[in-house]
Amino acid sequence: MATKVTFTLSPEIVGEATEAILVGDFNNWNPNEGIGLKVQKDGTLKATVTLEPGQTYQYRYFLNDGRWVNDGNADYYYFDPVYHVDNCVITVPEKKASTKKAAVEKEIEAEPAIKAAAKPDDLTKIEGIGKKIAELLKNAEIESFEQLSKATPKKLKAILEAAGSKFKVHDPATWPKQAKLAANGKWEELKKLQAELKGGK
Repeated sequence: MATKVTFTLSPEIVGEATEAILVGDFNNWNPNEGIGLKVQKDGTLKATVTLEPGQTYQYRYFLNDGRWVNDGNADYYYFDPVYHVDNCVITVPEKKASTKKAAVEKEIEAEPAIKAAAKPDDLTKIEGIGKKIAELLKNAEIESFEQLSKATPKKLKAILEAAGSKFKVHDPATWPKQAKLAANGKWEELKKLQAELKGGK
């Protein structure tokens, strides 16, 4: 029996857009068959889709301002080597035999889940990362210096490009190197590196 899954897109990601559609494996990535999200009182956009339990789906959102975006609450993200973007991935849980109601709804909350293995760090300590970009990285499940140090510049660039044209000007080439120093507590070396980066601008 199919399961109802509610997809939620936060106001921070929606930005100035007023409409969005949900596109993914479940509608063959066809925008013409996209599922419209409805605006909620708190500014979030939501859509409920009936999916098959035990199946894994990739998906993204297309906003009416021309941007393709992800939510921050996918089970994980898959880097598409063809389009060079990260797709959200969700696996619909199998239903367990129970005397309770058969209909089970998985609510994708507005706030992303924090991985237990990684302690959130202040990524704005990295030269080139402000609050907005730190939020984008958090939505992509990069929220510690260690995670950032292991991310490739190519992947980071894809995250920025997926967030819109205003983020494309940022160059994440040095972020993993800076993050590695921060993760190892080498703050003096980091400060020296950042001074060199600023001096080279």
